[in-house]
Amino acid sequence: MPIDQHGDALLDGTSIRALPKVSLHDHLDGGVRPQTIIELADAIDLEVPETDADDLADWFAEKSDSGSLVEYLKTFDLTTGVMQTREGLTRVAREFVEDLAADGVIYGEVRWAPEQHLSSGLSLDEAVAAVQEGIEEGEDAAERQGRDIRVGQLITAMRHTDRSLEIAKLAVQWRSRGAVGFDIAGPEDGFPPSHHREAFDYLASEFFPATVHAGEAAGLDSIRSALIDGRALRLGHGVRIAEDLEVVSRAGEEVLVQFGELARWVRDREIPLELSPSSNLQTGAIERWGTTMEDHPFDLLYQLGFSVTVNVDNRTMSRTSLTRELALLAETFEYGLDDLEVFQLNAAAGAFLAVEEREELIELISEGFSA
Repeated sequence: MPIDQHGDALLDGTSIRALPKVSLHDHLDGGVRPQTIIELADAIDLEVPETDADDLADWFAEKSDSGSLVEYLKTFDLTTGVMQTREGLTRVAREFVEDLAADGVIYGEVRWAPEQHLSSGLSLDEAVAAVQEGIEEGEDAAERQGRDIRVGQLITAMRHTDRSLEIAKLAVQWRSRGAVGFDIAGPEDGFPPSHHREAFDYLASEFFPATVHAGEAAGLDSIRSALIDGRALRLGHGVRIAEDLEVVSRAGEEVLVQFGELARWVRDREIPLELSPSSNLQTGAIERWGTTMEDHPFDLLYQLGFSVTVNVDNRTMSRTSLTRELALLAETFEYGLDDLEVFQLNAAAGAFLAVEEREELIELISEGFSA
């Protein structure tokens, strides 16, 4: 399915970009405009590999397509490098929201790790305030353009450092002021959620929701720890839950699958999977099944009744958008508008919002797809 120069695609004669969408797994430092990186870097004398926005976009795409999460994460040195001041954080957050709104997103959750943005003297609290200022400016800018969007912060701790309890307390302090949830990110293999049990115990005592990166660079043990130690209400990626499924037989389009206990729990409890198809290919998260979109277990998980959602992970690194991810899936697995609507309803149901707000979001999605 071709993507036009405006980043749109048509499905059954309908603009995918115009459809109401929900974005649950979207990193702030993974969604910085290349031109913004160049301008902010120039202001702080930070060297960039390319000084043309298109060339820099090509650089990110090339470096990110490594098949390794560790190598993929190295590209963030550049984006976080220009996000160390209040002005830089606020601008990036504002443009982040504007780009979401332009892509048809009506609700988004942006995850980022404040501890990575302190090298120029900001405190954790000042960093969160700067991002919240940018989010609100972006929401206002979108409204002036006739677009309605709401974005909440997922305050994130880095799993290879020892600040998770401190960051968890920061997230709770910003509850009702913009923070809607907590996450841990960074190198997954070797840094299980169990290492951060104290932080997750604290969040549980405060009834503050958490999503946990799991089932991307590490397998079933990581997912199990996210659910047990992290009390995760959603799984960040979670694609490797498919390792707990055994295809017993195939007869035409009929596939008989045997569930492991973990996979059955995730499916039966309707724990949302924050799947990011293009990113999963780039980082090698699906290498057990193959190296192309056709090999992605997305459709298997969907057909088996898992609560699948579609996400971008890092728009700059994957040179993508939510519209593009949906178009790729529709083309690969021959999905129709009804399928795309299911993915958005799953995301709305899994959003870290009050039930009344989730119901309103579901209604907006249903109305948008019906129209």
